[in-house]
Amino acid sequence: MLEFIKQPWHWSIAGIFIGLTVPVLLIIGNKNFGISSSLRHICAACVPANIPLFKYNWKKEIWNLFFVVGVLFGGFIGTYFLGNPSDIQIASSTMQDLKALGVSDFSSLMPSDIFNFENLFTLKGLFFFVIGGFLVGFGTRYAGGCTSGHAIMGIASLQWPSLVATGFFMLGGFVMTHFGLPIIFNLINK
Repeated sequence: MLEFIKQPWHWSIAGIFIGLTVPVLLIIGNKNFGISSSLRHICAACVPANIPLFKYNWKKEIWNLFFVVGVLFGGFIGTYFLGNPSDIQIASSTMQDLKALGVSDFSSLMPSDIFNFENLFTLKGLFFFVIGGFLVGFGTRYAGGCTSGHAIMGIASLQWPSLVATGFFMLGGFVMTHFGLPIIFNLINK
């Protein structure tokens, strides 16, 4: 049984489970799915400042914090106890594009050529950790939610702003992949 769990599953299996999250949350209490809102709940619980964004009944949303802890715990279990020892399968064209940018490690989910502690205080770390993290956080706040909230919950509940936000998330990803990353890697590798 454990070997069955460890093997790579078809992407549609995860899609079905993620998709079923929406009706389950709506049925059990008209709850909205989203991960980025959990940071707001943590700040509202821990920051005693008189900031209007954090002045609401965060205790009503505590289920979301348990959900995020479950995601982190599940990720830990999946990585350290149920991990597949085989290399991650990446399309050969993607590998060639990444190799042209200087990425050569494809052994884990995140390439250690970019995401490692040694890069944290370098120009590469500045771009990928600091500026990238800021842009993700800013975009999430500006769009009123993250990709999981808009693309999964928002579109499933037929919300026009979520459809627009998801379209722009995709557009931004395409533009960054094809135009932004080559520019950033050229700046870093000089």
